[in-house]
Amino acid sequence: MAVEVSDVPEARRYEARVAGESDVAGVAEYLRTAELIAFVHTEVPPEYEGRGVGSALARTALDQARAENLRVLATCPFFAGWIARHPEYQDLLYQARSNVSD
Repeated sequence: MAVEVSDVPEARRYEARVAGESDVAGVAEYLRTAELIAFVHTEVPPEYEGRGVGSALARTALDQARAENLRVLATCPFFAGWIARHPEYQDLLYQARSNVSD
């Protein structure tokens, strides 16, 4: 099953569609700055669960973040769990840095 993912910046989300179907098969909502993208909510309808839609959303969004040199804040539990299971993306994670010395 081919899943096509596209960024829809005006809606602040990535949308996944299964090839040959018109319905949106899943979305990953985000907030973005010039340096950071925060994934805040991912939703895949039950009829598309277990078909690779969520993984396609995560992989496409994270590959694009890497290409654009963005740090990633995974506040969405799905994205956080997905990145934890795919260590090749953990270098993208935003690390808070404090200027205060202890």
